[in-house]
Amino acid sequence: MQPAPGRPATLIKPTLDSLYHIDYEWWERSGKDLNQALIAQLPQYLRDNLSARPGETTLDYVDPATAEVTPENELMLAIRMAAQGPEFVTPQTSITDAIFRSFAANGNQPMSVNELGVLLARPPQTILKMLSGREVYYGLRPVR
Repeated sequence: MQPAPGRPATLIKPTLDSLYHIDYEWWERSGKDLNQALIAQLPQYLRDNLSARPGETTLDYVDPATAEVTPENELMLAIRMAAQGPEFVTPQTSITDAIFRSFAANGNQPMSVNELGVLLARPPQTILKMLSGREVYYGLRPVR
């Protein structure tokens, strides 16, 4: 999604193939707390087990496939654990929460609206309408 020469990027209309992600700069500018938003997405049993500073605490993560040990942010590890459960994203989960949770669980790797539609079993047109509206939810923005 490249802007036409001389045309600001903000005037480009997103499509079903447009890539989106959680825009961390939006969080910084908004004055909202990303860690608190992520914690709110966790089931209660995982929230109860977080340290006092989960966004700043690092734990060793053992990859179940390779047995490789890597340091990982405690909060992101909790999100990864929550994402393995069937209750993390259900048909009853709001579309904004479902998209936010999907990006958080996949390490914020960009996804297209079509990919989100398949992943969430929701109509891509509905997702596109929500993501391309005036309101920005959870910093979900197009990749520049």
